[in-house]
Amino acid sequence: MYQGKTLPVLTVLGVILAAWYVFAVVLNTPWQLGVYERSGVTEWSNAQFISDTLNQKRPVLPSAHQVAVEIWNTTVLKAPTSRRSLVFHAWITLSATLLGFTIGTVLGIMLAVGIVHSRAMDKSLMPWIVASQTIPILAIAPMIIVVLNAVGISGVLPKALISTYLSFFPVAVGMVKGFRAPEQIQLDLMHTYAASKAQLFWKLRWPTSLPYLFTSMKIAIAISLVGAIVGELPTGAVAGLGARLLSGSYYGQTVQIWSALFMAAALAAILVSLVGLAQRITEKRMGGAPA
Repeated sequence: MYQGKTLPVLTVLGVILAAWYVFAVVLNTPWQLGVYERSGVTEWSNAQFISDTLNQKRPVLPSAHQVAVEIWNTTVLKAPTSRRSLVFHAWITLSATLLGFTIGTVLGIMLAVGIVHSRAMDKSLMPWIVASQTIPILAIAPMIIVVLNAVGISGVLPKALISTYLSFFPVAVGMVKGFRAPEQIQLDLMHTYAASKAQLFWKLRWPTSLPYLFTSMKIAIAISLVGAIVGELPTGAVAGLGARLLSGSYYGQTVQIWSALFMAAALAAILVSLVGLAQRITEKRMGGAPA
């Protein structure tokens, strides 16, 4: 099974890398020609030109090996406590991500419980939950940071609240769908057994909603990471992946920008995988078929 998947994955990866290098040469060519002109170089071989284009210090588009070297240098060759380490910055962003994700998940579940059990909340609150996501996060993030700083709240919490703002929505919507997933015949059977509302919730609605919960959490954990990074941008933060992106853009360090982007992507993949692992463990404990 895995052998059948390996070749397609490697093929796609090879195509992406080839396209990456082609675009890097094309986009970096104007600057490299300017370098030759200013240096008085009038003749060069194609191999030399391509090599120089793919190894510029501040390229428009860095080559894949430049990004790989930068990631190696800032993760393996730097102490995790160093401010030049991507591990250090990833941990700062991760702490805000996990806090915001936890708050958002709990808030989303609580809202879903209220919406399912209260018709008034369903009619009044659900439209506002949907409408809240129409506000661009880039517009609301600076306001949250400024307001919280004005009342003396700074550090991880403001960034976590931005993550919460983004992550509670998929959990709330997914859990509303999950809590309403039981069929009418199942509800009638529980009523036949004279089940209370609490028993109906814990014995039927909650187990039925778990697949929806984990699917929503996969979306929520990824978008929480985006919220944490966005929350670092308007504050002029000196730590975190958002700070690395910001400082890289200030000083034209595109290799630094791309390495931070890849670290964020890897972090998101790990977090989503951990949620998936928790889902498989939970399903196994509940007697579900292994995935």
